[in-house]
Amino acid sequence: MSFFTNLEKRARQINSLLCIGLDPHVADLPEPTVEAALYFCNKLVQATQDYALAYKPNIAFFEAFGSEGYQALKTLIASIPSEIPVILDAKRGDIASTADAYAHSAFKVLGAHAITLNPYLGYDSITPFIKDPKHGAFLICKTSNPGASDIQDIPLVSGRPVYEHLASLARGWNTQNNIGLVVGATYPSALKRVRKAAPTLWILAPGVGAQGGGLEDTLKAGLRPDGLGVIITISRGISRADDPRQAAGNFVNQINAFRQTWTETPQMVDPYQHQDLAKALFEAGCIKFGDFTLKSGHHSPIYIDLRILASHPQLLFKVATAYNLILESLTFDRLAAIPYTAIPIGTAVSLQGKWPLIYPRKEVKDYGTKAKIEGVYHPGERVAVIDDLTTTGLSKFEIIETLTQENLRIEDIVVLIDRESGANEKLIDAGYRLHAVFTLSKLVYLLEDQGLISADQRMAVEKFIQESKID
Repeated sequence: MSFFTNLEKRARQINSLLCIGLDPHVADLPEPTVEAALYFCNKLVQATQDYALAYKPNIAFFEAFGSEGYQALKTLIASIPSEIPVILDAKRGDIASTADAYAHSAFKVLGAHAITLNPYLGYDSITPFIKDPKHGAFLICKTSNPGASDIQDIPLVSGRPVYEHLASLARGWNTQNNIGLVVGATYPSALKRVRKAAPTLWILAPGVGAQGGGLEDTLKAGLRPDGLGVIITISRGISRADDPRQAAGNFVNQINAFRQTWTETPQMVDPYQHQDLAKALFEAGCIKFGDFTLKSGHHSPIYIDLRILASHPQLLFKVATAYNLILESLTFDRLAAIPYTAIPIGTAVSLQGKWPLIYPRKEVKDYGTKAKIEGVYHPGERVAVIDDLTTTGLSKFEIIETLTQENLRIEDIVVLIDRESGANEKLIDAGYRLHAVFTLSKLVYLLEDQGLISADQRMAVEKFIQESKID
């Protein structure tokens, strides 16, 4: 069983995301001896073990006592109940035989279950620590110290900072469910970006309390939709409390109160929702990667052709299901599909959801009924507009004008893919709501996560999105 499988099992069993730091500062000890340090930590463990998701002893405070301190740390870890994960805060970072030796020391000699690592020497520097799935590694991603920005915030060619790139790498390296990340609670905006780059990884978040990090901000930025995925590390806030047990319980209660509201919020969507659909669109050739010239003359690293859907009935059915999941929460009388690509989609959606469908004509006939809109409708009805994708939103306004000229009310536009090139903002400004099964950013993340595209391809699309917004 992998490290994070065990960690998540304990988190659910005791309903806690609290990790308690075991940092025997000399200033907190009655005397500066290794015996006092060990007693200090043992007493803290005994008082808080039914609240602790994990313990995190900092090796530095034990190494300060020399060889006796190392032995005391080994004794401490052995005394912690075996079902409680122990994360050794060591921040090791080396390669080859040196890294092997560090891993042996942490897991075989000291008996820790996981360790914090400095990954800036690359993947080979962490491999000795993650060979066995039951051993975990938390990679230093974004730290809370003032000098962190000297390196971690440097923007890469893609425009993303180094720490965010590292988070994406970690997601790809996590093949055995035993890699997590360390992100300081003092930077909730960075934590939010890391969560987006690594939707499912566990994040160790030190810095709440004494270091200035806010508990609620940290949870809001780091929690997964299931209410898990972030480990709140508290050291001095518990160890220096008059009643450490009560302090630990209070933190758990505060964390759980927020988690309760978080998991009950309907906007919390599974980051892996529609993953299979993304793969199916890619395999059908609806999404292609390369160098494409768009109608605007711009070059794009991605090309989306949803006209192909008409030739794939099973895929079209899946697409309609995804639309219907959105439409079920909206209020409307009938659908309006924008010609031409959205007509097959709208038809499939209509058949599946049993909603009547109309569609405005691109060219009005100068004979017959000369109808601008095909299908049955009544003035004053509310219409949900269906299209395949949206870029700038200009084509939507043309269709909306045709519909409103017939006294139809438009509030919602639903598309499969939002290319994130300004349509959402324009539609909101005009009083409309845009709903998308995928944003382009989410789509490429899902494809990368399944190994269908490379990180470079995803980052090229992200860069294109940013440039499109600038344009």
